[in-house]
Amino acid sequence: MRTKMVGVLFVLGMIVVIAGVDVVFFRSRPWERLTVNIGIVLVFAAFYLRFLRRP
Repeated sequence: MRTKMVGVLFVLGMIVVIAGVDVVFFRSRPWERLTVNIGIVLVFAAFYLRFLRRP
């Protein structure tokens, strides 16, 4: 139960960060926005694989 809650909070945090960066910095630049969104997802994936995944 605890790991599911951590996973849900992790995904919600990623969504909030992506939406915030989109609105604040890249409102009218679609290609830069896509590139930055992919980068954010990769950073979150690396953090998940390094710290939150069970061995």
